[in-house]
Amino acid sequence: MGETKSEIRSRILSVRNALTEEEREYAAILLREKITGHPWYFLSDTLLAYADYGSELRTGKLIWEALSAGKRVFLPRVEGENMAFYRIGDLSELARGYKGIPEPAGDTEPYSGGEDRAEGTLLLMPGVAFDRNRNRIGYGKGFYDRYLAENPALRQRSIAVGYRCQMLEELPREETDIRPKQVICV
Repeated sequence: MGETKSEIRSRILSVRNALTEEEREYAAILLREKITGHPWYFLSDTLLAYADYGSELRTGKLIWEALSAGKRVFLPRVEGENMAFYRIGDLSELARGYKGIPEPAGDTEPYSGGEDRAEGTLLLMPGVAFDRNRNRIGYGKGFYDRYLAENPALRQRSIAVGYRCQMLEELPREETDIRPKQVICV
């Protein structure tokens, strides 16, 4: 394995950025179907998701579906070196935050984990690249790794999501990298 995380990040982002509008829309529909049909989604009353940015796998339809189903939906907000999740009632509540990413204002209910809450929570996370061993390369700041390290009970219902073009055979791994429980690429 010769490529560094940085080289993989650059290569996969280039491929992901080249996806057509039709490919992106189709993948968003597949994501919604796969997640809403997943037993963890069915058994959860809370969804920790992300608002897509740039060429990330689109989550708007899925978030709308979860809100319509009466699930509590929380999205991340970067606060210094860490990330916290805040409840939303609609995607229109989001504003450009860290690096221009849509984020909640941080003035609504924060998600407070713990083992009792984690059992009814599904965590979806983005990434740049994934492999068949559930390794994940993010954007290089370690926000999700730190969040999962601080909330270990959430690991049991964590799913990294992306496009099929983001799935590689093997990725380099560091000690601080935390694997999601599943990876779904559409």
